Amino acid sequence: MSNVFDGDSPTNLAEYSVSELSGSIKRTVETAFDQVRVRGEISGYRGPHSSGHAYFSLKDDRARIDAVIWKGTFSRLKFRPEEGMEVIATGKVTTFPGSSKYQIVIETLEPAGAGALMALIEERKRRLGAEGLFDPSRKKRLPFMPRVIGVVTSPTGAVIRDILHRISDRFPVHVIVWPVKVQGEGSGEEVANAINGFNALEPGGEIPRPDVLIVARGGGSLEDLWSFNDEIVVRAAADSRVPLISAVGHETDWTLIDYAADIRAPTPTGAAEMAVPVKAELEAQVAGLTARLQGCMSRQMDQRRQSVRALMRALPSLDQLLALPRRRFDEAAAGLGRGLELNTINKRRGFERVASHLRPDVLSNRITERRQLLNERMARAERTVERLLDRSKSRIERAEAILASLPARLKTQTDRGRERLGNLSRHADTAIRHQLTRARAELTAQDRVLQSLSYKNVLKRGYAVIRDEDNRPVSQASALSAGMGIAIEFADGRVGAMTTEGGAAPSGARRRSVKAGEPPKQGSLF
Repeated sequence: MSNVFDGDSPTNLAEYSVSELSGSIKRTVETAFDQVRVRGEISGYRGPHSSGHAYFSLKDDRARIDAVIWKGTFSRLKFRPEEGMEVIATGKVTTFPGSSKYQIVIETLEPAGAGALMALIEERKRRLGAEGLFDPSRKKRLPFMPRVIGVVTSPTGAVIRDILHRISDRFPVHVIVWPVKVQGEGSGEEVANAINGFNALEPGGEIPRPDVLIVARGGGSLEDLWSFNDEIVVRAAADSRVPLISAVGHETDWTLIDYAADIRAPTPTGAAEMAVPVKAELEAQVAGLTARLQGCMSRQMDQRRQSVRALMRALPSLDQLLALPRRRFDEAAAGLGRGLELNTINKRRGFERVASHLRPDVLSNRITERRQLLNERMARAERTVERLLDRSKSRIERAEAILASLPARLKTQTDRGRERLGNLSRHADTAIRHQLTRARAELTAQDRVLQSLSYKNVLKRGYAVIRDEDNRPVSQASALSAGMGIAIEFADGRVGAMTTEGGAAPSGARRRSVKAGEPPKQGSLF
């Protein structure tokens, strides 16, 4: 390595490129911090990127370090990172040469103790409770005898078998199971989507809408039940229009969905018992009520029968009730003949009075007046029809005149349109020729610029390009060592050569032309 001079002061420091220095730093950091555990607070977390990777920072009160979780590792995490959560991350430290930064590539992530998770749950419970999601006034009563029950749980666990078995024993009804993941990445979204999906079903549709929902999961650690503390699950449970029973974990396990649900069951089996009554007890209760109803009806009929008999003794006989109406009927029948005679006499007298006013001359005058009125109306109708005919004839004549002049007008408009179309066609041809001329001129100018910037024009003036064995241009003599094969590119082709200590090729070395684009090979020394 030759010395580098800065003015008059010589130095023996090695010269590195930026890439070499960045690569050396990267190897040093990755070797020294290959596996580390870091405790800090998550900052700047916005969820996974569109690529599936997650980028955020870990910080404490004095420092910050960038962190990344690759897509494959992110899908295996037991819980999802959240902003402000204190965690313990295990991974390796590496650098990013493109921006001179270092970061930790996280392989495993765990909360910094159960206290941190409980603090996060309490903070989320306080915030959601302030929004009224846990208000008792929002709770809905469970139906006494549901016809359809929807269950949101894992289809492969013991929970669904316990629920189905208990419902079958107590009161068999139609059960619809929405299979979901109850643990791990994406389980919270699946549970929320299942609750919203049951609520979206139409009553009386092809898939019946449940009368009550059961969200169930077996027992587990706080991390295993973490999906049921997700905000999306709590909001879906609070917004459910169908009454919802939360049966997550054992009796001592509490999650945020328990506060948002309409009722909490200590176990999944307890949820099934809350959802349906006992059929045998209902049958016994109905049988008892039936016996009581029959006895009550029998006693009621006896009481009514006795009341009717008492009322019958107090009522008068039929002859007593009909005595007065019979007398009135007899009196009316006796006076009916005389009344008919008097009515006939009165009607005859009235008819005679009216007939005395009807004379032939009166009828003749009335007919004459009616005939004169009819003739006047017929004359007015004939005049009206004549006027209508005259108006129609005038409109027909005007329409005939317009139709006669229509062909000439259409021909004039057609000639004008044909002339306009010809002018537009000529303008279009002229515009296209001008556009092509401008494009050819621009292409010619760009070709001249390309030729002037090409390094091959420099080779034509007597210069040459030196390339090493990997066909890379060599700009400094210090990059070559004795015995290396090189290629010298002239304007008309390439020539192979070999370097010596003094910089000149040996006299016995064979020279051979190198075709353009062919990498040079090691020359022979014999």
